[in-house]
Amino acid sequence: MEISFLLNGERVEMDVTDPTVTTLDWLREIRGLTGTKEGCNEGDCGACTLMVTDEHGPRAVNACILFLPQLHGKSVTTVEGLAGPDGTLHPVQQAMIDKHGSQCGFCTPGIVMSLAAAHATGETDVDKVLAGNLCRCTGYAPIVRAAEAAMAEPAVVPALPGALLERPFDPEAEAVLPETSDDLAAWYAAHPEGVLVGGATDLGLHVTKALRRLGPVAFLHRCADLQGIEETEEALVIGAGVTISQLIPAVSGRYPDFAAMLTRYGSVQVRNAATIGGNIANGSPIGDGPPALIALGARLHLRKGDTRREIALEDFFLAYGKQDRAPGEFVEAISIPHQPDRLGCYKLSKRFDQDISAVCGCFNVTLEDGRVADARIAFGGMAGIPKRAAAVEAALIGEDWGEEAIDAAWSAWEEDFQPLSDMRASAAYRLEAARNMLTRYFLEDIGAATRVREVSA
Repeated sequence: MEISFLLNGERVEMDVTDPTVTTLDWLREIRGLTGTKEGCNEGDCGACTLMVTDEHGPRAVNACILFLPQLHGKSVTTVEGLAGPDGTLHPVQQAMIDKHGSQCGFCTPGIVMSLAAAHATGETDVDKVLAGNLCRCTGYAPIVRAAEAAMAEPAVVPALPGALLERPFDPEAEAVLPETSDDLAAWYAAHPEGVLVGGATDLGLHVTKALRRLGPVAFLHRCADLQGIEETEEALVIGAGVTISQLIPAVSGRYPDFAAMLTRYGSVQVRNAATIGGNIANGSPIGDGPPALIALGARLHLRKGDTRREIALEDFFLAYGKQDRAPGEFVEAISIPHQPDRLGCYKLSKRFDQDISAVCGCFNVTLEDGRVADARIAFGGMAGIPKRAAAVEAALIGEDWGEEAIDAAWSAWEEDFQPLSDMRASAAYRLEAARNMLTRYFLEDIGAATRVREVSA
């Protein structure tokens, strides 16, 4: 597989013989750029953060779960490439020195790269920017002071690589970089056992932690026709290749609770790479996207070859590890029907940022004259799949909207869910939390203040 990209301003053209080599390993072991550190090797600590720039602009990503072919057509900046040609330090580097933002220094390159990417885009929410960077030595106060000082300096944006290598697409190849969904459909028909890589934030761990071989693989970041967001008369249509970071502003004006929950999806680095199609297609019972989308009545658009079909998203999840997707069939888009915003989303996890949900509940209750006319309630973390609370919905519909209706649905929760106990929560805790989320949804609906982070003395 031939790829080309810029590395610290230098054009790189190479033939990748192992498409699952991570960018982190290649940088350190082949290029000798050891400023990029290996910490957790699963995208959690941020020590390996790079700045990657493409047609969507610069962004921070984790090199440890970024496969080398995912760099094709992009510009990559490591900490070694931040300083100017004359050696002048980047404003973030200088500020980290001036504000004493480093002690042991292991985490510092990743922190600098996260802040440099934010500096390039004008992002000033330092808490959000640094949520994916772990520092155990310095303490974040001097780092935050350095970030605030650097933000006052002019932005520095890396150049794009320009013309790419001419690569005729070969649907018979074992590893490919399709340019369109047509290319992808042809390849997947020839390799129905193949693996599709969107952002690799999940698949990356299959390689770095489980030490698996992925087999035939297609990297989808060049498929521009899978990355669009379109508003039709009936729905908001979201391409499967849209990243979580791109999805947030697209839904924030329509469904702000959904957008707010997505800001807790991994870290900035993870959201910049992870795709909504991958979040759905991997079938995880604790993915944060599906419960909200199911509550909104989202439809899933699937393609196999030239054949397309559309199903309700909740019907896609059949059982743990099993989805309604034939070999060679892939997620092409997700559509959310236009509707008034009645969505409430609640994610319960041990950490506020960058943590997996113990329970994720999403509620969409429609009222007519004070009565429940319709209800769509969906959960993650309560079963082997993202699942609707059908019995609870039925118990609510037709009732006056109030605490009596919520109490009347009490026993219905056990009809819908028999959650497991694991390291994140016990079954009893999960069930109680789910019930409490419905109460919280009602209280917020009548104007009560329930969000601790928004309450002040």
